[in-house]
Amino acid sequence: MVVHIGGLVAVVCFYILILMVGIWAGRKQKSSEKSPDTEEIMLAGRNIGLLVGIFTMTATWVGGAYINGTAEQVFSTGLVACQAPLGYAISLVVGGLLFARPMRNAGYVTMLDPFQRKYGQRMGGLLFIPALLGEVFWSAAILSALGATISVIFTDVSMTASIIISAAVVIVYTLFGGLYSVAYTDVVQLGFIFIGLWIAVPFAIRHEGVGNIISTWPEWRGHMDKSQIVEWMDSMLLLIFGGIPWQVYFQRVLSAKSAKKAMYLSFCAAVGCILLAMPPVLIGAIAKSTNWSMTDYDIKKDITSPEATKLILPLVLLHLCPKFIAFMGLGAVSAAVMSSADSSVLSASSMFARNVWKLVFRNQASEREVLLVMRLGIFLVGACAAGIGILVSSIYVLWYLCSDLVYVILFPQLLCVVYVPHTNTYGSLSAYIIGFLFRILIGEPSLSIPTLIHFGPYVPAKTLCMLISLTTTLIVSLITKILFENRIISPQLDILHCLVNIPNEILPLKESTTIDELQQSYRITKPTSTTLGQQYLSEPIMMINNSYSQSQDTLNTYTNS
Repeated sequence: MVVHIGGLVAVVCFYILILMVGIWAGRKQKSSEKSPDTEEIMLAGRNIGLLVGIFTMTATWVGGAYINGTAEQVFSTGLVACQAPLGYAISLVVGGLLFARPMRNAGYVTMLDPFQRKYGQRMGGLLFIPALLGEVFWSAAILSALGATISVIFTDVSMTASIIISAAVVIVYTLFGGLYSVAYTDVVQLGFIFIGLWIAVPFAIRHEGVGNIISTWPEWRGHMDKSQIVEWMDSMLLLIFGGIPWQVYFQRVLSAKSAKKAMYLSFCAAVGCILLAMPPVLIGAIAKSTNWSMTDYDIKKDITSPEATKLILPLVLLHLCPKFIAFMGLGAVSAAVMSSADSSVLSASSMFARNVWKLVFRNQASEREVLLVMRLGIFLVGACAAGIGILVSSIYVLWYLCSDLVYVILFPQLLCVVYVPHTNTYGSLSAYIIGFLFRILIGEPSLSIPTLIHFGPYVPAKTLCMLISLTTTLIVSLITKILFENRIISPQLDILHCLVNIPNEILPLKESTTIDELQQSYRITKPTSTTLGQQYLSEPIMMINNSYSQSQDTLNTYTNS
């Protein structure tokens, strides 16, 4: 087995540093809270500061898959086709404008909380499935990027073995702690990426085998035919709106000290996404402008093959830079990937432990039991992500798979649950089924799913599926509301118990205890209203007033129930 000793030392050093930062942050959490609960683990006690928050919000998307995938796409198909940096940056801006303030003001713990509050526990559990798949696909992209880097340093180790080893490292590291560890390691991660890659770029561009990237601009700029414009727009809309309904994003939003700061974090992170995409874009351009026969790269291996293209960023570092610079860059990217993987795995396991295990199956589960389930989830999510990372060839394909189901199913549901009061469980369930069916019927070549429905060359197919899902939610919710509340249909047929046949149950998802947040969260009207019906309340309760004692009584009522 061929091993680059310098690369091995660099990766080990960076891993140790990340691990030490994670352990230090975990101890910081324990020292501030003697017996941390699930909210303390998941959201760092809603005490993330502005500076650390900006770094960790930027790291929502900027990681190994982002860096490697951007360089891969610029090299293989050109800058025009490299949509992820711009798409995710706009996504952060839109998320900050539309969702950061209402979600943080409501004091939710996970992204699925508003769904379970409005549509019930089981519907929330069903919506967990596309959210879980999204997080697993994203984790798979991260592990695939890390496996690519390791397979360059250990040249005789297969990609499969690299991903399995990387998954093991990520799983072990993630067990060290919650969002405190994630946030502080994100600061180190972005520093590694920024410094390591910007140091490498000048050395790579000065290599004798590299041409003038300005004169080769037409080659790495890429080209888009008129027939590809609709598909390009469809993919861009998917990245923008499909990049919002992610627990890994709302985990950062909900951990902010205030709703205003949550908005600022999103806006600043959008700028960070663009800035940190610049080095990999340049590396992709450098690779496209290189005569690889003038390097020590084995020219018997086609540099344009899918296997080599996936490794283009570590290959540029290794063959166009001095060894000590190359190993610094490789070690930085490896550590950055490891750090960004933990947040995605933590997000998926957090949703499962809280929104599925506790609120669907085990309502009386203790904090200790929920934390145990969360840790078990970390193992399962990591294993699934490793399997997908091995089977799917391109990091960029994984990127689109990450946002696909989330865009078609979850985004319209999130839009409705936040901004459309009359939607109910019937509309949500119908849209879930119809949106999923349409998305399957339009096919997916990367997964060998045949296309059974063609909307035509001028229709953005995925966006149309999303709009069909959104329209279904609105129409079905309105029709069922009219039919049940006007007694056109018997109340006994309200089998989902969300409009008129409402049981005496309360779903306490709001865990904040301040008076201001109570007034924001528990704005309760009559139970015949769909905004209240899905909360399973059977008696009319008046609006919470400004009196401290009445607010406390209301809080006790929710807690005891």
